[in-house]
Amino acid sequence: MKSWFFHPHHPQPVTDPGVKSSWQMEIRAATSADLTGIAQIIAESFHSQTGFWGWAFPLFRLGIYEDLRYRLISPSPHHACLVAIDATPEKGNQIVGTVELNVRFSDSWAYVQKTFPYLSNLAVNPQYRRYGVASSLLMRCEQLSQEWGFQDIYLHVLEKNYPARQLYFKQGYRVHQVESDWNTVLFNQSRQIFLHKRLNG
Repeated sequence: MKSWFFHPHHPQPVTDPGVKSSWQMEIRAATSADLTGIAQIIAESFHSQTGFWGWAFPLFRLGIYEDLRYRLISPSPHHACLVAIDATPEKGNQIVGTVELNVRFSDSWAYVQKTFPYLSNLAVNPQYRRYGVASSLLMRCEQLSQEWGFQDIYLHVLEKNYPARQLYFKQGYRVHQVESDWNTVLFNQSRQIFLHKRLNG
């Protein structure tokens, strides 16, 4: 898979001293050499390093590493793990974001054997958030979905993850279904929202 280059748009002035006001982002397929960086970014995005469960962070990160390693060594024609790279020379091709895309079967009896592209594990290095990394990764996944012959794409987002919901809605995703089970009711957990976007040629 080739690489794609983007010159990120910055909606706000760059205030993080670790990120230059002008930098070049490259998006490419992940390799086994990227596993440590990917696992770190995903773990930081979905698991706290502080508080009561902070001790479990290394285990959570290791689990992500092993799961992704298995998927990379067992390639599927409809699976892609992408990484966004800060391609400025002084950064040494630092991984700043990642996402996975695969094809799933519907679990609804009404759509037996219906397959659809499903996006997961979208995560961005905190220093590079709001610099266009996530939206660029989303765009590349949408292009891949169309290359695979699909005109729709789906993903889940937690109901209380307002920044992620705002991003997806801005990119044209809409609510397909709000999912709930006994755990969300009994333990006041955030519900999952199943989002959908129709891709136009």
